[in-house]
Amino acid sequence: MLIDSHSHIDSDCFADMLPELFERMKKADVAGTLIAGCSLHEYERGLKFTQEHANTWYAVGVHPSTHDDPHEASIEELVELSKPEKIVAIGECGLDYYYEEAPYDDQKERFARHVEAAKIAKLPLIIHSRDAKEDTMDILRSHGADQCGFVLHCFTSDKEMARAALDLGGYISFSGIVTFKNAAQIQDVASWVPEDRFLVETDCPYLAPIPYRGKQNEPSYVRLVAEKVASLRGVSLDEVADASTRNFFKLFSRATL
Repeated sequence: MLIDSHSHIDSDCFADMLPELFERMKKADVAGTLIAGCSLHEYERGLKFTQEHANTWYAVGVHPSTHDDPHEASIEELVELSKPEKIVAIGECGLDYYYEEAPYDDQKERFARHVEAAKIAKLPLIIHSRDAKEDTMDILRSHGADQCGFVLHCFTSDKEMARAALDLGGYISFSGIVTFKNAAQIQDVASWVPEDRFLVETDCPYLAPIPYRGKQNEPSYVRLVAEKVASLRGVSLDEVADASTRNFFKLFSRATL
């Protein structure tokens, strides 16, 4: 059994294909998926989706590049929005210096509020970090993210960052990128990360794995991610499925099947 630990299947692009999507998940032995929130205005839609569909869960948060919310989410607001039982995490939040769509200082302040909210809510964090390795780890350390737990989703960095996250009690999640031919650095991390500290995800509808690269991604494709991770680690798919699923429910302890 597999769990897609990060998706956006509440997006409009999936609205007309949900029965088929869930059937393909079943055939691929993907038992559920966590939907990561990216903005406040998506919150009601995402929460409603998880309440209407079994084995789906939601994370409340504001992506570092989001700029269309009516106001900045306060610590108190994030904590209040996290109370429904289908909310299992805070995020996705973090830092994105690649597109430079938001000033770095503003991103840091937003990120720090999410860490503080997660500690109060006693929920783990889903971290988005792109081209911001040092600042991401500095904020996680200085704000005590080890007190609530976290995952570096769609990991695209190096062993140095992976080790720093593991030292802080974090998890590493691998997406379809790990199947790409030019992903040697990520594949290297996937080959040695401890068995009890990794997850698998799709981040769908983005980042479809080989052989679907460039097409719309979906939760059933997390099986291809897990197969690649298994190959890199020299173990069976069942071993990767069992470990990643066990890790998912340990980190996101509010989630239940």
